[in-house]
Amino acid sequence: MKTPPPRRPRPLELAEALAERIRSGSLAPGARLPTEAALTAEFGVSRTVVREALSQLQAAGQVHTRHGIGTFVAVAGERGGGFRIGPRQLSTLHDVIAVLELRIGVETEAAALAARRRTPEQLARMRAALDDFARALETGRDAVEADYRFHREVARATHNNHFERLLATFGEKIIPRARLDPAPPLDDEHRAYLRRVNAEHESILDAIAAQDPEAARAAMRTHLANSRERRRRAAAAAAGSGALTAASAVRRRAAAAT
Repeated sequence: MKTPPPRRPRPLELAEALAERIRSGSLAPGARLPTEAALTAEFGVSRTVVREALSQLQAAGQVHTRHGIGTFVAVAGERGGGFRIGPRQLSTLHDVIAVLELRIGVETEAAALAARRRTPEQLARMRAALDDFARALETGRDAVEADYRFHREVARATHNNHFERLLATFGEKIIPRARLDPAPPLDDEHRAYLRRVNAEHESILDAIAAQDPEAARAAMRTHLANSRERRRRAAAAAAGSGALTAASAVRRRAAAAT
C-alpha cells in the first residue's frame, strides 16, 4: 500500500499562517510580504493557493496589494472592521445553514452574470477546478480547495469584483465539510455523495458554457439548496437524537428514585 503524500496547506491554512506572522510582528505593519514565488517554494503549494490565501488576507483587511509592486501588511489606519465570516460564525449546523441561505441569494445571481460575461480563459479555470475535484476524490481527498476554487471562479467571471471580494471574505470555511478538521477518510458513501456534488457543479458549468443565464441561475440555486436541505436534515436528526438522549436520562433518573 502506497504511503499517501503529505497534505499541503489549503489557502485558508496558508492565510492563517501568514496572519500569525502579522500578529506576532515577524511581518510588521507596512512590510512587504514575500513574493508569490517565495511563498510557493516555502510552503510547497501552487501559485493558485498562494493567490487565494492573499485574497483572503486582503478581504480581511490585513494586507493590501500595490499592482506591479507587491503585497504589504496593512498599517493600523488601513485595517477594516467590515463584514467577515470566520470559523466562529460557522461553528454549528444552524450557522452553516444560515450562510448557505446567504450564498443562495448571492451566488445564484453570480452564476447568471457569469453566463453572460465569462471569457474562454475563465471557463477553462472553472473546468480545471472541477477536474481537480474529481482527481481529489479518486485519491481519497475531500476536494474542499477545488470546490471553493470553482465557486470563486464563477464569482470572478461576473466581472463585478464585489462578488469575488465577498467570496474571498467567506473563505474556504463556507464549504460545509471544511469545518471538519481533520477531514475524515473518504468511505464509499461519502465519495458517492461528493460525486453528486460535483455533478451539480457540472450542471452549473454547462449552463455558464452555454451562456444561458436562467439555466445557470437555476443550477446554482439547486446546488446550494440541496446542500442546505442536507444540513437541515442533519440538524433535525441531531435534535431528535438529543431529545431521545434527554428522555432516556429522565427515565433513568426516575427509575433510580423509585
